[in-house]
Amino acid sequence: MYTLFQLRISASMAAAASFKKLLLLLPNILLLCSLISFVSFARSHPLKICNFDQIYQLGDSISDTGNLIREFPIGSSTPFARLPYGETFFKNATGRCSNGLLMIDYIALDAGLPFLPAYKDRDADFKHGVNFAVAGSTALPSHVLAAKHILSPVTTSSLTIQLGWMSTHFNSICLHHRECAEKLQTALFMVGEIGGNDYNYAIFQGKTMDELQSMVPEVVHAIINAVRRVISFGATRVVVPGNFPIGCLPIYKTAFHTNKLAAYDENRCLKQLNDFAMYHNEQLQQAIEKLQQEHPNAIIVYADYYNAYQYLLHFAKSHGFDTERACCGSGGKYSFNMTRMCGAPGVGVCADPGRFLSWDGVHLTQQGYKIMAGWLVHDIFTNLHCHF
Repeated sequence: MYTLFQLRISASMAAAASFKKLLLLLPNILLLCSLISFVSFARSHPLKICNFDQIYQLGDSISDTGNLIREFPIGSSTPFARLPYGETFFKNATGRCSNGLLMIDYIALDAGLPFLPAYKDRDADFKHGVNFAVAGSTALPSHVLAAKHILSPVTTSSLTIQLGWMSTHFNSICLHHRECAEKLQTALFMVGEIGGNDYNYAIFQGKTMDELQSMVPEVVHAIINAVRRVISFGATRVVVPGNFPIGCLPIYKTAFHTNKLAAYDENRCLKQLNDFAMYHNEQLQQAIEKLQQEHPNAIIVYADYYNAYQYLLHFAKSHGFDTERACCGSGGKYSFNMTRMCGAPGVGVCADPGRFLSWDGVHLTQQGYKIMAGWLVHDIFTNLHCHF
């Protein structure tokens, strides 16, 4: 029979043995904790793992952070240069075509970088990248569209012009190509979304769907050539977004409204227009695959704006958002009127933009862009092949 003293000794030895085992397991426990922390961090801000120190953006109003409003002579007179644009986040108009932040803003935040300054903002700090996107811009040059009897009513700063600005910028920060190539190894390039306005202008200027489809190879070719150009500058990671399901946007649902139920899908979007957007996206993806074979040392990632928007629609419906009407607009089923758009005198703004998908019938609200950006970041992250 054990004495009390013997029991105490036995317990002390058992405790010491347990503590020794714990010490042996401690590195594994710490590693597990680190992995759990890393997974949590990766889920919340995956792009930080890529260690991007710069972002360069080409595109249109989906991405413009202030270039159009600085263009002479039309820029300062556009609605994007005044409230209610920018009212939610900045409390002032910045040239963003929304009530607040855009997808590129959320992408920059996820990468741990500041918002991208507009190229035409001469007082900006371009240390962490530049935004060359211009609202209203096209993939095809304005003279090419004019030859098809399609006018570019907002700007002539097409993708070619933006690439010229990019070249000028890199020439100003690099002594030679090798230096630029080294600097851009840790940069993310966004080529688009671009091309949507080529189709927008065409369809609203009376072109048929067959004529629109005939434009797709040229538009895709222009986008792919832009990717080639940024790779020639030294880009190693390039994201190329596709088009939205345009048949879901109030501007199109107003213009092409019909009482034929068969014209709409389960989300009450116009099938024919969404089919066209999918056709463009399919052609673009095929072209990206071929270009990737040409440039095995670069990583070219397709960003699926179409399915990101479909996810947004599903999320919005399940959370009670208004998925039909524009927050800032007037008239009709979709609160959109081409002759009295957001920013025009007397056009009202909804009380809570955070409960709407569409800001002005063409562009999304900050909340819409935030949800889309979250889906996109996680979708493209794996394909960017970033390593911790």
